[in-house]
Amino acid sequence: MSLVIDGLTKRFGSVLALDGVGFRVEPGEVFGFLGANGAGKTTTMRIILGILRQDEGTVTWRGCPTSELPRRTWGYLPEERGLYGRMTVVDQLVFFARLHGVDAAAARRDVHRWLERFRIPEYADRKAEQLSKGNQQKVQFIAAILHDPEVLIMDEPFTGLDPVNAALLKEAFAELSERGKTLIFSTHQMDTVEELCESIAIVDRGRVVVGGRLADVRRASGRRFVRIALEDGGDLAWLGSLPGVTVVRAGRDYTEVEVGRGREPGSILASALEHGPVRHFEIADPSLEAIFIEHVGRPVSDERHLAAWAGNGQAGQPAPGAPS
Repeated sequence: MSLVIDGLTKRFGSVLALDGVGFRVEPGEVFGFLGANGAGKTTTMRIILGILRQDEGTVTWRGCPTSELPRRTWGYLPEERGLYGRMTVVDQLVFFARLHGVDAAAARRDVHRWLERFRIPEYADRKAEQLSKGNQQKVQFIAAILHDPEVLIMDEPFTGLDPVNAALLKEAFAELSERGKTLIFSTHQMDTVEELCESIAIVDRGRVVVGGRLADVRRASGRRFVRIALEDGGDLAWLGSLPGVTVVRAGRDYTEVEVGRGREPGSILASALEHGPVRHFEIADPSLEAIFIEHVGRPVSDERHLAAWAGNGQAGQPAPGAPS
């Protein structure tokens, strides 16, 4: 059975942080939770984990209220750094695992395996404060999974990671998913969600505005896009002058246009062939960025909308592997 979030409402004084939030995550899914800062993502995650208590609504996992489940059901990677700066990496990771009842020797073996996996075995005996932000993030991820949780909840897990380390984290996601773990994460990186996630929910001003399987969300939009490129990088600026065609992305690799209902995508290809050989032509569903803008009215990178302090700093932040 699923993780079911149903009708969550939460106020902080006069601020309505969550207004009937609801969505479902199937076991073994990789689920993307999207929204601008202050939209309600972190508040929702903390309610799922029991760090915060909702005013209304329910959260269940496999049919059981989450308040009745053992703490080790969950792994949590917060956005904020939560490591003990003066403890060595190994000592604190074993400490976090022991809090969940993991045998010390087994925990130590797993710590070294994951440090090797993340290409930082030489940092085992260093203090956390001596690590870069990216390497601290990898250590926090290890802390969240050492006790082998069923559900892993991550708030902006790719923050501070360069492309190489982001790729290592994606590989870890794939491994955990293959093992049947349920992964839920928030991010502003739409391409990462499109690469990793089977299902999504977009939250805005404390409400879920769209959700479901990513493929279904794209198809339900009813919008059509064409991605096209000419040989030798030929100019495609003229596309915007075609009736029923709107340029949404003019990149070096390809130009993406939205096609109105009165125009057939094939007519765009015919026009392009008049300007030279076509290197790439693709009819595509809308990007996740386009869907986000359609439902929220602005790009996810536009952080002008901040719902006061809802979801940001309203509760004390626990260490990444510590129980609430």
